[in-house]
Amino acid sequence: MRPGGRKRKGMSAEKGGQGEGGSRPSAALPLALLPATALLPEPAGGMRSAALRWCVAPALPAAPPPSRGLCGRQLRWGGGSGAAAAAAARKITEKAKKSLASLKRENPRLEPTLAIIQAHNDHLIQDTNKNFAKEVGLRVIHICLPEGSSKEEIVNEILRLNEDPNVQGLALDLPESLYSSKVLNAVKAEKDVDGLSSVNLGRLVHGDAYNCLVPPAACAVMELLEDLVGKTVLLVGAGGAVGAALQCMLQREGAVTVSCQWKAPQLQTKLHHADVVVVCSTKPDDVPVSWIKPGTTIISCSHDLLSEKHNYGQQDNHTAENAVGSLTIAMRMQNMVKTTERWIQSQQYRKWDLRCLKLQPLSPVPSDIEISRAQSPKAVDVLAKEIGLLTDEIEIYGQTKAKVRLSLLERLKDQPDGKYVLVAGITPTPLGEGKSTVTIGLVQALTAHLNINSFACLRQPSQGPTFGVKGGAAGGGYAQVIPMEEFNLHLTGDIHAITAANNLLAAAIDARILHENTQSDKALYNRLVPAVNGVRGFSAIQLARLRKLGIYKTDPGTLAEEEVSRFARLDIDPSTITWQRVVDTNDRFLRKITIGQANTERGFIRQAQFDIAVASEIMAILALTTSLQDMKERLGKMVVANDKKGEPVTAEDLGVTGALAVLMKDAIKPTLMQTLEGTPVFVHAGPFANIAHGNSSVLADKIALKLVGEKGFVVTEAGFGADIGMEKFFNIKCRASGLVPSVVVLVATVRALKMHGGGPNVTAGAPLKKEYTEENLQLVADGCCNLQKQIQIAQLFGVPVVVALNIFKTDSAAEVDLVCKIAKQSGAFDAVPCNHWSAGGGGAVKLAQAVEEAARQKTSFKYLYSLELPIVEKIRIIAQKVYGAQDIELAPAAQSQIDRYTRQGFGNLPICMAKTHLSLSHQPERKGVPTGFILPISDVRASIGAGFIYPLVGTMSTMPGLPTRPCFYDIDLDPITEQVKGLF
Repeated sequence: MRPGGRKRKGMSAEKGGQGEGGSRPSAALPLALLPATALLPEPAGGMRSAALRWCVAPALPAAPPPSRGLCGRQLRWGGGSGAAAAAAARKITEKAKKSLASLKRENPRLEPTLAIIQAHNDHLIQDTNKNFAKEVGLRVIHICLPEGSSKEEIVNEILRLNEDPNVQGLALDLPESLYSSKVLNAVKAEKDVDGLSSVNLGRLVHGDAYNCLVPPAACAVMELLEDLVGKTVLLVGAGGAVGAALQCMLQREGAVTVSCQWKAPQLQTKLHHADVVVVCSTKPDDVPVSWIKPGTTIISCSHDLLSEKHNYGQQDNHTAENAVGSLTIAMRMQNMVKTTERWIQSQQYRKWDLRCLKLQPLSPVPSDIEISRAQSPKAVDVLAKEIGLLTDEIEIYGQTKAKVRLSLLERLKDQPDGKYVLVAGITPTPLGEGKSTVTIGLVQALTAHLNINSFACLRQPSQGPTFGVKGGAAGGGYAQVIPMEEFNLHLTGDIHAITAANNLLAAAIDARILHENTQSDKALYNRLVPAVNGVRGFSAIQLARLRKLGIYKTDPGTLAEEEVSRFARLDIDPSTITWQRVVDTNDRFLRKITIGQANTERGFIRQAQFDIAVASEIMAILALTTSLQDMKERLGKMVVANDKKGEPVTAEDLGVTGALAVLMKDAIKPTLMQTLEGTPVFVHAGPFANIAHGNSSVLADKIALKLVGEKGFVVTEAGFGADIGMEKFFNIKCRASGLVPSVVVLVATVRALKMHGGGPNVTAGAPLKKEYTEENLQLVADGCCNLQKQIQIAQLFGVPVVVALNIFKTDSAAEVDLVCKIAKQSGAFDAVPCNHWSAGGGGAVKLAQAVEEAARQKTSFKYLYSLELPIVEKIRIIAQKVYGAQDIELAPAAQSQIDRYTRQGFGNLPICMAKTHLSLSHQPERKGVPTGFILPISDVRASIGAGFIYPLVGTMSTMPGLPTRPCFYDIDLDPITEQVKGLF
């Protein structure tokens, strides 16, 4: 269909060839006149004329521009063209109205908005656009800048509107002097409803009419012409986008187009031979109407025809006034509806067009940081666009990191989720068995080698281990996240935000105790509810506390003395404080400290401690939250102590919830990075895997599942062995998210299996004994009992298991074959050796294929226990069914805490066992599959905001210490290149 809706020859694109516009001027189009349009008031009986404004782009040659004025009459084949034009305008308006109504039925919350920037005081233009938009059902906002605004001010306003997600279309209505390539091309391509950019014209000229927006004025002219085959059309004074578009469209209709300026010496001859004349600028007085032969159709885009200054006479020319203007406005609104339709399509999921990065693995494999630095990552905004993120959904940090906004979940809420894969492991050696490298190698294989959308979701590492013993957590070898130094150091500041929020709450606790101890009820109340400008009022959080206390008063002056006391005093029992300060450094001397020794604290001295930052309950909340509102509620529920009556005291009681949420408002957004092969990774949250659940965030998983689409995969990792990380993933994280996993990838190594089979102790930093570097099939076979047990644990939850055997160069083929055979015999869906560490994604293709096949299996996922069971019974189920214990034994302190939590209403929370990761039992030295042991529960604590109870099995340190030779001995910075050295 042609732009106006009537079918014409030569137009190959459907629906008038209108679509997205471009934003850069084309050097191939030496045209300069550029229009903006508006409509005059409608008199009785029909539409009045349109005002078409013209300006000159100074960098391009053109005829001198006329001043802003009116566009007017046309003469059309067969007569009656004025009425026909008005009818066409009504028809197009009605069509746009119906199209938009259909879009709104499918998208009930849709409110498409056209923004028009103007820099003049003509309110008539505003009203006209609003009237047309109202008829169609569009919302129009006018940004009225002062007359005399500079081009820079116009561009700044354009850039602001470009990034406004509530604006779908953008048009300009400016004085001639402000139109320039810089101004016009500042408009974002997908919002350019007037289609004035060179990219639009280039697409039109090259036959890509469907993917461009045709200038509305050109569409209006074409709508008024018919039967053009073989006709000669003269464009007089034409230039710019409209002139170029007209030439292209006329030629496709079979017309012979000729263009000239008013001063051209051959003008009289050309006018005499033309069948159609399109007047695009002011006709000089010295050009007589008699030069135009009788019967010629004239369409004028000139400003002066409505006045009687120039009269084309009443020869056989068929005069029609007011046609192009009204049609132009109608076409603009039609373009806006098409822009809205494309905007809706852009909000929906689309298949990735991902450019993967090539790997050239070396042998021997270089260090992790050398490999990372040898690869050139894509710019993060490029990666974001490739995976379907919109510009306003990312916040860029440098070149390779970006925060992703949660608004994406609303946009893709109807998009089916992809497959959900968990990477867990057997009981590890102190060296770790490579779950992170398997996670990254798997997604590299899926996306870079099998062309399947996939996302890795990883925890953010603490800087404590990075500078301590363990090193970083970006993966390793040719399966890692890059740049690895940015991954391991600071990232986007989430852990620092958690540290600030945690310590603000800690400071609030001690300060509140001090102030309550040193002030009367009245003085305390007056300071808590001060008069501001002579007026006293409760804050929102104070009103919430009053309601919690059953006091439904809003005037601070009306509280009784007893109510004042209850409101002002929390009466915290210092001996029950469980909230500790945190720092993201391994510092053993902060494990027990004394605070309050300064004279200013008036003798309020107590013992306290520091934890590592990732052990903070706020980190666990970040990992489990599902929205900003949910995070705020969880922060408020955090229990920090008991009062002297034994009732819980929360962050909400302290009045600090809103401040904590403010500190965490950016940390809640997952961070986008990439693997060595350019596939996407979310890095978000990093809770401890002992006193917390040890998984990355629910939000990262949810967003990734939407982005990969129904046939894609999201691969996430659980800390420690399957008995700890996987069990918590299923019973805690899946309850919080409502997500159902498709496959478990269980990571094993020959080294760890030999240890479980009776091999010598494995110690970090010490050389491996020969049992681990030489073939020993008996040790491997004996140690597979641990692998079998972990497979059985996964089967308790009804999820298929694929064993990934992480290959080391010392593993023999016979050992590898033996492990895979035993794994399959033990119930694994498949068992696959993996070489991703040395070969990248290519070394994990067979694993990816096995995972893809396993994901097609029907699952019967179930939780291990019901939340309604008593706390003790839930602990016993985990101990017996997962760890293999005979029973549990509660210390008196543990039983007392269980009784207290049950009385306080926390008995229905899931259980998060805090136990050593080096054995299925509570004794790290017991390898393989210990049986017949009694699991001792020394204490029970609660993270009420995060939403779980955590029993302590033995002593559990929450502050690591530095060894004799920490990693920091090898870490350095080149002062010339600023490159980090020594990270691993």
